[in-house]
Amino acid sequence: MAKYLLLGLLLIGNSLFAAAPRVITLAPHLTELAFAAGITPVAVSAYSDYPAQAKTLEQVANWQGIKVERILLLKPDVVLAWRGGNPQRQIEQLQRLGIKVEWIDPQTLDQMIDALAALQQWSPQPQQAVAAARALRAQEESLRKHYQQQTPIPLFLQFGQQPLFTAARNTLQNEVITLCGGKNIFADSSVSWPQVSREQVLTRHPQAIVIGGGPQQAANTATFWQPQLAVPVIAINDDWLSRPGPRMLLAAKQLCEDLHPAKNNTKQD
Repeated sequence: MAKYLLLGLLLIGNSLFAAAPRVITLAPHLTELAFAAGITPVAVSAYSDYPAQAKTLEQVANWQGIKVERILLLKPDVVLAWRGGNPQRQIEQLQRLGIKVEWIDPQTLDQMIDALAALQQWSPQPQQAVAAARALRAQEESLRKHYQQQTPIPLFLQFGQQPLFTAARNTLQNEVITLCGGKNIFADSSVSWPQVSREQVLTRHPQAIVIGGGPQQAANTATFWQPQLAVPVIAINDDWLSRPGPRMLLAAKQLCEDLHPAKNNTKQD
């Protein structure tokens, strides 16, 4: 009996202390997805600052490119890459050298949540990835149910001032606007991130402006549009709004609440 008990303890110990998969993330939102899935990467990209633990990790990528040699020395089991920000040539070089690369480039909230759930295969806590994805999907459905029956409110999603950029239909940011009962005034643009003029915005008569930033940025934006356009400016944490990761649902929640303050006086379904 003692022999079998010892064998069982050894097996449990081996499973508890088995090496976790070595994961490298090459964009801040991929770092956020990894941590949400219960993964602590062995290295990350520049600007990976959430959660706080990410700031202590080695950085192997920035706007100039990725450190191929250093990644090879770290011997990752998988590298999580982003088509929107990582150089294709260097990623292909890693692949030729035998490094497994997973591209994660969500274009919708559902794709982002699915990507989080799929990370369970690289997580030492796969149940955390599944639970986190389930929680995000529940938040999305709750917001959709509560706010999408509103009369659509024309919104201008503003990035920068000189020049002015916005997001069109095929972006996560546009989906957040739609989720909250808003109507993106540039959803019909033929490109995802169009540059627009002041005159184009004014002729489409938005009833609110959405920006990434805080109170000071909101005040600056309101001043920029006066006197021709005097509408509410909704400022959302820039990382929440711009990174296609789990905190996109925080951006959606804030936008929904700020866009429909009267509705928030009633209990959500």
